[in-house]
Amino acid sequence: MGIFRRPRETSAATPASISEFWEWWARARPEIEKSINASAHALAVDESPGESGESGDAGDDGDAGGEGLPAAIVEDLSHRVHKIHPELQWEIGGGDDDAPTLTVTGAGDPELRGLAERWHRAAPRGAAAGGWRFFPARQADLEMLEHKLVLGDHEFDLDYVKLGMRADAGRARVHISAYHPDFLFVSEEQRMQVAAHVLDWSMGEDDVARWIGEITIATEAPVDALPPSMLPAVVEQIAEPFEEPTWLTGESRTPRGHPARLGARFPLHRQDYPLCDLHVAITVPYAHSNPDRLPVEPSAGALRKFEKKLTSLGDRAVLAVRETGDGLRVFHLYADPDSGVIAELDQMAAGWPEGKAKVASTSDPGWRALAPYKP
Repeated sequence: MGIFRRPRETSAATPASISEFWEWWARARPEIEKSINASAHALAVDESPGESGESGDAGDDGDAGGEGLPAAIVEDLSHRVHKIHPELQWEIGGGDDDAPTLTVTGAGDPELRGLAERWHRAAPRGAAAGGWRFFPARQADLEMLEHKLVLGDHEFDLDYVKLGMRADAGRARVHISAYHPDFLFVSEEQRMQVAAHVLDWSMGEDDVARWIGEITIATEAPVDALPPSMLPAVVEQIAEPFEEPTWLTGESRTPRGHPARLGARFPLHRQDYPLCDLHVAITVPYAHSNPDRLPVEPSAGALRKFEKKLTSLGDRAVLAVRETGDGLRVFHLYADPDSGVIAELDQMAAGWPEGKAKVASTSDPGWRALAPYKP
């Protein structure tokens, strides 16, 4: 049984570079809007983290997004985004009859989801937004599947993309086999880029992270393959039984050889708690146990009441795992370090009547500590 004992760690979750970005944006927006209005189709993308530049994407006629933005603006925007984190990506879309959009994203990397969310929540609202919409993850856009995607010197007609979809109900995932006839002639990197774009446009980046499992490349059309536009319906069938999370339970042995009990919330998605970057382990001793050193009344009831308090913290903290054995129960949570919830958890632990409870926290934006508990 892996009981976490980690030192307390404070985290400056919202870097100053985010506020600096929005101060710069207010000054740069008029010139960006002028460039968008002058373009036949406004779509500028930075997919080279740590470097400035514009990469090809799907435009109205298969170009790399019309005239695009001036190189100086692209470079400055990339610099500002990469100052928040060098692996973040940005994308500007819309224009003409559509409201312009700016997306800053970690491209599905859970380590970066919290940063992108903090950037988004600091964005101007209402009249101050000037008609812009801001997103911390790429949004679904089925119309993009009707265009061509230009990657390097190759143009992919997305009408030919087919997806093999294998439902994994036990893990609440859909495994994907992506096919395009041109995959025979391009690199593995380009194949995966096509698959990633198609999935994001079909589902939206966050739902891809929630519900899509293994992604493989096929050089022959999979049996019973479907067009990408059908993917949301398949995912909806998988997701429906899990509208309300449940608890998976299991048994193991403690390091001392006694029985241990494990409970893990399932499904639990990083994207539903984007600000919860802090792993918190609360170790609670219990005074009343059976010969196997598992809790009995009245300790069992006291632990249930304590857990009920932990599950009432809203989006400030989410209880993910509980481990029980050898006279201890360890609650694993993920918390928003800027919400003040850590002080509340300290107070709850201090009020535990059956011994000294301990609270330890450490930054874990990728939720790596949960890996051993995933089904």
